[in-house]
Amino acid sequence: MNYSILLVDDSSVMRKIITRNLRQTGIKIGNLLEASNGREALEQLSSNTFDLIFCDVNMPEMDGLTFLKEMRSNPEYNDTKIVMLTTESSMEYKMEARENGANGYLTKPSTSDEISKVIENLE
Repeated sequence: MNYSILLVDDSSVMRKIITRNLRQTGIKIGNLLEASNGREALEQLSSNTFDLIFCDVNMPEMDGLTFLKEMRSNPEYNDTKIVMLTTESSMEYKMEARENGANGYLTKPSTSDEISKVIENLE
């Protein structure tokens, strides 16, 4: 399977790290697009189809949880897998993300092995 992936993070450095780690996992990436906040991610969703989204929780303009809620409110995106990324490791954040439709959760920075494991758990 060639994955179509959207990376949502306000840090361009973090997007580069995630991209590098994704490529190191060995998964086949057909399309890889980026957004720097939830609003941009919603715009990307309106004109692209994604299999998998990696989304930061803490971002300006529209945070990741707000994006997650907006995305999940549209049945068109029910099959889109979303993994939340954050520096917060508390169970409270993980539970809130799960309750709002997140399929996985990674603490930043994540290794390629951690990304591989979360992708395996999505399939």
